Amino acid sequence: MRIRAFAHDDLAPLTDLTIDTFRPFFEDVFRPLMGEVIFTVQHGSWRDDYRRQVAELHAPERHAYVDVAEVAGGIAGYVAWAVDPDRQHGEVALLAVAHQHRRHHVGAALCEHAFERMRLLGAEIVEIATGGDTFHAPARELYEQLGCTANPVAVYFRQL
Repeated sequence: MRIRAFAHDDLAPLTDLTIDTFRPFFEDVFRPLMGEVIFTVQHGSWRDDYRRQVAELHAPERHAYVDVAEVAGGIAGYVAWAVDPDRQHGEVALLAVAHQHRRHHVGAALCEHAFERMRLLGAEIVEIATGGDTFHAPARELYEQLGCTANPVAVYFRQL
């Protein structure tokens, strides 16, 4: 596996990877759990939201970066991260790994790579968030294996 910096040509495949990665959460977990009204209001345009978000993730002028993992010449995953040097704070904004590369340490390697780059830019802590549902269980397991400590948060929705 090779981890490299984002290149402009990565935008379309990373966007597709993000949509493919998170489709089961939005369509198979969040939508049935919350119902159509809450789903539509909260995440009804989730694909377009990711198209906009992924396009803005790599912005070195804002201390925001994307690093890409390649396996056999193809994209296996990516990590988007940022640093706030004044606060000595790093944050992983997004981590996505292609289905066929999951459970092969790609996510761990991407996180460790981002953590090291954050350290070099002055971060002393890193924040990384995920969901508490079954879809996000592998992410929670990974983050705990990386030595992260969970801060339990509950988010509630109600249709009015």
